[in-house]
Amino acid sequence: MKIARLNSGPELFYSLQGEGASVGEPALFLRLAGCNLACCWCDTKYSWGRGVDLSVADVAHLILSQPQCPRLIITGGEPLMQQQQLAELLALLPAQLPVEFETNGTLAPCEALLARVTQWNVSPKLAHAGQVGSLREDVLAVFAALPHAWFKFVVEAESDVAELLALDLPQHRIILMPRSESREELREARARLAPICVKYALRLGDRLHLELWDKKKGI
Repeated sequence: MKIARLNSGPELFYSLQGEGASVGEPALFLRLAGCNLACCWCDTKYSWGRGVDLSVADVAHLILSQPQCPRLIITGGEPLMQQQQLAELLALLPAQLPVEFETNGTLAPCEALLARVTQWNVSPKLAHAGQVGSLREDVLAVFAALPHAWFKFVVEAESDVAELLALDLPQHRIILMPRSESREELREARARLAPICVKYALRLGDRLHLELWDKKKGI
């Protein structure tokens, strides 16, 4: 498996979920390397590289050796580029362990992952991400049919709302997040986004990790 490199080793850390439906939940994070997109505002561009190569068994051992793992969050990069290895990994972990996946919604998950993953956090990229053709409505329909899939959209302005509503996703599972790369930007953008969420009856999502730790990685 290709795991993102943080400092001198694979990126595996225990913290609080910063975004989405389970924001604030304690969890162990595993960040995979590689992505099939290159969003202009991505805050984990370092994960696009080759990363650290580990066997599935070694990754499972790393996870199982952690002192705490109440929830596992697999993020990236784009984790679904490594579906077969991830299915093998999850088969080595306790069946009762809640598992969340972060994905950009361009790749449909295999049956093994559909049967195992507790929560999908799907983050389709709107036009301001600079990724033409990345909104795969056929793939998003697969996730929309799952009751445990949530859709997080980074929003810059009210004009973005029409684009995301045109995708015809379950509105009660849409979360709007302010585009921001620092604590200061977050506070300003959140204040602008709040009245938009009120106007369109959409959920406002926070970026708790920015509020708590600003730009610090691995936490």
